[in-house]
Amino acid sequence: MATTTSVRAVGIFAALAVHPAAAADYATRDEAVAMVKKAVAYIGEHGPAKAYPEFTRKAGLFHDRDLYITVLGLDGTVLAHGQRDDYVGKNLIDAKDPDGKEFIRERGELAQRQSAFWQQYKFMNPATKKVEAKDMYCERLGDTNVCGGVYSF
Repeated sequence: MATTTSVRAVGIFAALAVHPAAAADYATRDEAVAMVKKAVAYIGEHGPAKAYPEFTRKAGLFHDRDLYITVLGLDGTVLAHGQRDDYVGKNLIDAKDPDGKEFIRERGELAQRQSAFWQQYKFMNPATKKVEAKDMYCERLGDTNVCGGVYSF
């Protein structure tokens, strides 16, 4: 009986030890908000010409696990993208997620009504390499959206 209880206790402690580590592998909503605020401040300090390449650089200051910064003009032009540098300079206003949602167009429309907002759509998670639900936090800065998102599990 004592052996069974000990084995059970070890199993419970092992499960508890694994779960927080797994959760720590992914960014949280609070971390996304903090990174966006840090990015907005960085643009204010250094200007877009220095900030946008830093956001796009994968080993840069604005990458943390599956969290990175994107900056889009309200017209849908990608100015910086922490995961897809091939998007920079392209207008993606008509882009759709796998469910057909025009998420770039929607983001511009949301920014016209609110200075800060959350948006939901689907996108490739760089950590899992799978298309997953994403919650994107954005702050409007002039005629741009500065955004960082987390994946929903």
